[in-house]
Amino acid sequence: MSFEKIDQLCRKLEALEHSLAILGADEATHMAVGGGEKRAEAMSALAGMHHARATAPEIADWIDTAQQEALNEDQRAALHEFRRQYTNMTCLPTEFVERQTTARLRSEQLWRDLRPKNDWLSFLPALDGIVALVREEAELRAAATGLDRYDALMEQYDPGHRAIDIAPVFSELKTFLKGFVPEALAVQEERLAKNPLRPLSGVYPIDKQRELGLAMMAAVGFDFTHGSLSVSHHPFCGGVPTDVRITTRYKTSDFLSALMGVLHETGHAMYEQNLPKPWSHWPLGKARGMAMHESQSLFVEKQLGRNPAFWEWALPLIEQYLGEKWSKDEILAHVHWVERGLIRVDADEVTYPLHVILRFELEQELVSGRLKAADVPEAWDAKMRDYLGLSTIDTPQDGPMQDVHWPSGAFGYFPSYTLGAMMAAQQWAALEKLHPSVDDEIAKGKFDTVTTWRRDKIWSQGSRWSTPELMERATGEKLNAAHFTAHLKKRYGA
Repeated sequence: MSFEKIDQLCRKLEALEHSLAILGADEATHMAVGGGEKRAEAMSALAGMHHARATAPEIADWIDTAQQEALNEDQRAALHEFRRQYTNMTCLPTEFVERQTTARLRSEQLWRDLRPKNDWLSFLPALDGIVALVREEAELRAAATGLDRYDALMEQYDPGHRAIDIAPVFSELKTFLKGFVPEALAVQEERLAKNPLRPLSGVYPIDKQRELGLAMMAAVGFDFTHGSLSVSHHPFCGGVPTDVRITTRYKTSDFLSALMGVLHETGHAMYEQNLPKPWSHWPLGKARGMAMHESQSLFVEKQLGRNPAFWEWALPLIEQYLGEKWSKDEILAHVHWVERGLIRVDADEVTYPLHVILRFELEQELVSGRLKAADVPEAWDAKMRDYLGLSTIDTPQDGPMQDVHWPSGAFGYFPSYTLGAMMAAQQWAALEKLHPSVDDEIAKGKFDTVTTWRRDKIWSQGSRWSTPELMERATGEKLNAAHFTAHLKKRYGA
């Protein structure tokens, strides 16, 4: 049977994916600096093997023949998603994949070295090479799919979303936020006038912060028999569903930064850990795109981790692990802090989308060729001053060098962050409507209702449905940004 041939192929591909994922996670966390060149060679070879197997020409015949076989509903869904992935993979020659993988890894390694030095000029040649490869990839994908070049890149991260649909939504959101940020800051100022901010003590040993993070991960449902927590330059969730590797970065002066990073990556990890295991080796058993993935991480970080009810339960843990006693109002002043800042990963709920919109706009310019890599610092600075009133012209490490995405060639990814925030707010609204007392449970440290809803509605579905279909099935309506703006107004507005 051709379906059985594809099933056997998927198992072999899963083994290669497993190896690449673990090698990648190790490279970002534990690999010695001198191991970079050989690690890049090894991962490039494995990526080439995976791509060659996944795009073998006989697979097209297997798919066509399998469609005529007596398949059940799950098998047909699996075959449909496999065909979609095969179509998107066959447009890239193996030689290109190997060349791009090597360039990405070396660029990312260079970025880690040069970002702390604020050395844009030394990094520019590497980024220029990455942008050239991204444009080449976009051309190849566009020719195969019939999509616009940037849409063809987004399709790899978030199937079904198109720039023509996202741009007006982001434009409307940008207009709202540029007006709402001053309002939220004014509300915050009024509250501070009545209750001055209690500063963080600034003495938070990393080992104690780690223990606190581990305790919260366990409470919200992270499975430590299939995952772990490490440190990296940039927080991420990697590995594989049976061995999820999440990371954070610590500052001894501020425990909330690392803690929120841990909660965010835990959201990603729980999605991976709860995907349908019988189909783990098929695309059907994988997560449904990065916007949905971001909705799961932001759900834990924002809808839970910044929920006042969460802190009724969490404050005793802060006292237990860090030795500080806080009132809920005192800690919420920090947790709900709004501030115009340069760093996306440290941004609050209100300003964060503006960081993403800036990148979304610049990415399209870079992919189209209307913007050169050499001109990015000036273009970035102009938008940052317009959206947040800040400048990065003299500090590229806080501007276009701050994220790992462009050095690693991940263009088309950034829209997923804000789409995910909108989706998370809509999922919370649907959950709260079905379970009105969910805040009372969270205040007691009980997360079973939340976890069960997310497992049933999102995680267990894998990639059975498109993102719009999955959202509508989970929440009862199509994606509606009004839930996100209502959430912001309720939490931060007057």
